[in-house]
Amino acid sequence: MDGKKTKFLHQPEYPGGPKALSAFIYQQLQYPKMASEANIEGIVLIEYDIDSKGTVIETRLLQGLGYGCDDEARRVVSLLKFHVPRNRGVRVIFHKKIHIHFKKPVEQPAATDQVPGQSFQMNYTITTATSGVKEENTDVKPPTTYTYTIQL
Repeated sequence: MDGKKTKFLHQPEYPGGPKALSAFIYQQLQYPKMASEANIEGIVLIEYDIDSKGTVIETRLLQGLGYGCDDEARRVVSLLKFHVPRNRGVRVIFHKKIHIHFKKPVEQPAATDQVPGQSFQMNYTITTATSGVKEENTDVKPPTTYTYTIQL
């Protein structure tokens, strides 16, 4: 049975695979203002239907968060476009589920007083500790100093 196909229907695939699907979703996803103000984070579970052309034709909310997250998840899922291989001439509607994680974006720290292109120096001094016993050898090494220049 080497020549026979083992699957009757071939599932739709997102171009680039699951990593590309995830990257697209989180690139398009906009954290809702209401959810941000209420500090809402969590997972929205969406079930969606894909037609024989690879277009998402319907979305259903299975588990939501509210505060605009549900509508945003449905909006992003409806933008997806899949590659559907030919299925022996049969037009099939595929049903899939997806979890969309809403996590409050990390706020960027306030800008410092440094001007881009300006440099500053940091000096680190490392000194070796000596034991309480005094030796006759008077070769005392000066402390080692390292200087780092960091350019922003």
